[in-house]
Amino acid sequence: MSVCALCELETPPSPVTAEGVGGEFCCRGCLEVARALEDVEDVEDVRSAVTDASDREIPDGASEAYLAVDGMHCTTCEAFLGLRGDDVDGIYAIDANYAMETARVVYDPETIETDALPDALSSHGYAVRFRDADEHGVDRGARKRQRETAQRLVIGGFFSMLVMPWYFFYLYPSYLGFETGLLNVDTTTSLTLYVPMVFIGLFTSIVLFYTGYPVLRGAWVSVRTRHPNMDLLVSIAALSAYGYSTVALATGSTHLYYDVSVAVVMVVTLGRYYEGTIRSRATDALSAVTAARTNEATRLIDGGRETVPIDALKPGDRLVVAPGERVPVDGIVTEGIADVDESVLTGESLPVTKAPGDTVVGGSLVADDALVITIEDTESAADRIATALWEIQSHSPAVQRFADTLATVFVPLVLALGTAVTVWQLLSGGTVAVALLAGLTVLVVSCPCAMGLATPLAVSGGLRDALGRRIVVTNESVFEVAPDADTLVFDKTGTLTMGEMEVVDVFGHDETLRLAAAVERFASHPVADAILEAAASDAEATEKPRADGGAIGWAATETLDSAAERIPNARAFTRHPGEGVSATVESRRVVAGTPALLAERTGPLSDDLIARVEAVERRGELPIVVGWGEKARGVITVADRERPGWESVMDTFADREIVILTGDSDAGAERFRDHPAVDAVFTGVPPDGKVETVRRLAANGTTVMIGDGTNDAQALAAADLGIAMGDGTARAIDAADVVVSDNDLGALSDVFELANGTRRRIRENIGWAFLYNAIAVPLAVFGLINPFFAAAAMAASSVLVVTNSRRSVFR
Repeated sequence: MSVCALCELETPPSPVTAEGVGGEFCCRGCLEVARALEDVEDVEDVRSAVTDASDREIPDGASEAYLAVDGMHCTTCEAFLGLRGDDVDGIYAIDANYAMETARVVYDPETIETDALPDALSSHGYAVRFRDADEHGVDRGARKRQRETAQRLVIGGFFSMLVMPWYFFYLYPSYLGFETGLLNVDTTTSLTLYVPMVFIGLFTSIVLFYTGYPVLRGAWVSVRTRHPNMDLLVSIAALSAYGYSTVALATGSTHLYYDVSVAVVMVVTLGRYYEGTIRSRATDALSAVTAARTNEATRLIDGGRETVPIDALKPGDRLVVAPGERVPVDGIVTEGIADVDESVLTGESLPVTKAPGDTVVGGSLVADDALVITIEDTESAADRIATALWEIQSHSPAVQRFADTLATVFVPLVLALGTAVTVWQLLSGGTVAVALLAGLTVLVVSCPCAMGLATPLAVSGGLRDALGRRIVVTNESVFEVAPDADTLVFDKTGTLTMGEMEVVDVFGHDETLRLAAAVERFASHPVADAILEAAASDAEATEKPRADGGAIGWAATETLDSAAERIPNARAFTRHPGEGVSATVESRRVVAGTPALLAERTGPLSDDLIARVEAVERRGELPIVVGWGEKARGVITVADRERPGWESVMDTFADREIVILTGDSDAGAERFRDHPAVDAVFTGVPPDGKVETVRRLAANGTTVMIGDGTNDAQALAAADLGIAMGDGTARAIDAADVVVSDNDLGALSDVFELANGTRRRIRENIGWAFLYNAIAVPLAVFGLINPFFAAAAMAASSVLVVTNSRRSVFR
């Protein structure tokens, strides 16, 4: 077995070579890469030069653009596009990714304008363009291609309906020696007989060259790159039937096989349109659960403030971030004290108090008071994570379709077989017409409609069934990876928990919760929301708070607005930044906050309250001490709400290794460590640490990562399979291969059932396609069937594949 001198893949039986270029190559793309580096003599130097081109030092002030690339056919195209930067002034580097059909271009905006990049980089069959996304983030280019396919199908279907009745009601019966009488054709004169046949030829031409244009183009590209694919074999069958029929018509024969050309083109195009429709539905579902990004910031200027795009910010600008807003970019707090929720970036479930001099990261959420920050760098932590995410995804191995991989062997084999049959017929004394007909029969019967539809239709069926369970599949690798998963890695915050604060315990005086809610109603903080919600539920709960610290059995589901109506009025509200709040309620000064605040405002805590606070903190939960009348009276325990059913999910996957990662403290994860199905829990893990952990686990077996936050995005991309919960951030959803849009952890078992079922369906379809070819091709080789029966058998096999693919993968 010989391998390509550049990419080291197996070369075809006839390797691609050229004068002046040393070595043998698997395709034209590898050859052109080597030719582009003509000053490099050794193939190892060629490969090294390709790597050096992407690793070269980028000067300060360079800009980046992410462009869509149409026309890439293998991973060698990535290297070839990467070298295009050497030919264009102002381009520092091009990093292309075949699987994502995207290129990251690093360029000098002073030398080449951004708008000029697509025209400058489009060449050699590659079309580079900007992604034109609509308000939902869906690429308009993809939408446009789908509309064009629909238009081609409508026009092709119209002319197919003009062609096929002649075959069904006249030509097919005439081949079998009888007349249906449905079409009254005068066969006594050549004019009345052949004029309709000429029109059939013209209508077939429209179907073949207009509706089938994308298939023919794909075949032509495969020829140029010396990389055979299914488009090539489909095109050969359709063009052979068309060419034979045209010659037969010109010589006076009525044995025409235009129907083969029409059927092949329409079946393949319909299959691809169906596949594209399912993908479009998946894209729509994904855009519906994608979180909004921060695009603007409020900048302080002389005499006031202004709202500006993120791109207009520069180091030294002062920004105002109001409560409830996200910090647009990284900066230093210069004014204000506020609690900031950084869980989206760090995984830490509890807010962190920020004061002047503290660093805040872009993407974090300001909870309870406004902050003024000064920008040090216009790139936010979220932007850096996005860049790292690209690095991880772009260096993941590209997965090519099994059918196209098979085509590299199947296409040359069928062509050789058809040629051999034709030559054998001629040597055996057959006429040229008989020999060509025999060769055509082999090509028609070998036309890979069933094989070409086997994988895409099974995958489309899997995507359809996934959407029915509110699961969005963004990467088809799930069907290959999930069934073989060895390790499941769960992020804690937002995945095994809801990422929302909840009151889980009230200890002390009976009025602790009611008076705390009266004070917290004016606060803007996740803890305040949790206390208000608990107070509303407690108003109608059948089980009242117990002074012995028992849990509260809340059943009501009132909104916070209705809760406010039941809570006493408060006045003289005061916020103690980073510590708590206080107000006058029913003539009593009520304080709620940290133990230190209560010790300062109401006096030392009693021994039982101190013991309760210490117990709460050991569990990794948040104690809110409440006091009035110069005395601390009770403790409210607030914690991140566990996602319902997480224990049963752990039990479901107990046969696999289960690892939990979290940015929380060790105490906050203790309840998960106690589950018998959990093998390991790692706490205090930053985003980079999550990536490295996943990589090390993946080195020992197939690894699946389940997460929801921006801090999980890199780990989701680094895993063999990434699954994001639907209420996760845009970064996490972009990085994931699967999105569970209804946030139900129980749907994880559906993901694995879906993957197993779809892979089983793919194997069934491909197995049938192989069986069909194993039977039909020998019959065609020995002349036991003609093109008519070959076309019928081909259509029957395609119908079987379509029918099988439409069955649900869920049992």
